[in-house]
Amino acid sequence: MMLSAAIPNGTAFHPPTFVLLGIPGMQDQHVWIAIPFCSMYILALVGNGTILYIIITDRALHEPMYLFLCLLSITDLVLCSTTLPKMLAIFWLRSHVISYHGCLTQMFFVHAVFATESAVLLAMAFDRYVAICRPLHYTSILNAVVIGKIGLACVTRGLLFVFPFVILIERLPFCGHHIIPHTYCEHMGIAKLACASIKPNTIYGLTVALSVTGMDVVLIATSYILILQAVLRLPSKDAQFRAFSTCGAHICVILVFYIPAFFSFFTHRFGHHVPPQVHIILANLYLLVPPVLNPLVYGINTKHIRLRILDFFVKRR
Repeated sequence: MMLSAAIPNGTAFHPPTFVLLGIPGMQDQHVWIAIPFCSMYILALVGNGTILYIIITDRALHEPMYLFLCLLSITDLVLCSTTLPKMLAIFWLRSHVISYHGCLTQMFFVHAVFATESAVLLAMAFDRYVAICRPLHYTSILNAVVIGKIGLACVTRGLLFVFPFVILIERLPFCGHHIIPHTYCEHMGIAKLACASIKPNTIYGLTVALSVTGMDVVLIATSYILILQAVLRLPSKDAQFRAFSTCGAHICVILVFYIPAFFSFFTHRFGHHVPPQVHIILANLYLLVPPVLNPLVYGINTKHIRLRILDFFVKRR
């Protein structure tokens, strides 16, 4: 099957379409690789949809922690839905072609929603810090107005920092190059096809990764260090164990979110010897695994939500 097609000379600057190869060298296994990805996508949809339904319908859960969890579930749903349907179409239907503007739209949402989710995780870490380290001021610090402003700031920040990616891609000529060895469109994956210098793309991408997402990681780590210090001062060993288990689960999910993402970011710039299959699979996992794990760790691991889920199934029987 020929995945490439001739592009008219008049469209050499911006090709009308791109071709997403999927996972290079593993095209014969695409049908089977899609099965675990599809299963994880269904789990992400069901898990996050359940969390959203429970929080929205139960007024007793309209508290800061649950509202942040609700925002996290929304970003998770958008994050995995931005890439998985097209990926499954590539793997099962051999639908490799994506329009130029469709590719840019997918790229924009992938990076914007990732940046938004990073900010939401930071907001949730701050919420836990206030709840544990300053419990007497919790309701006054995190009232409804403040939560609304934090949520708006998370979304706005993601949009503002990622929009320049679109401008940086629009300025590039592609000279007939239109095959992307990936399952979805991302900034550097598109930029590498250009027949002009992509130094501004590289510099800006690294700047955003280090100054925005990197700063989120530093602040999240600081919050959990302060939380653990407060937990160690608790007199009850049982309370310490519960707090450590909860924080440990949260930290594991955060690591699963950031480590593959930074691996993908830096592999594009410096990882010339990393096999493309490894890079692409990890790049997919950081968009899919957190939406699967977050409902389990932040949702079912939370007593009130767990009880609501149990009540829901008991009433259905």
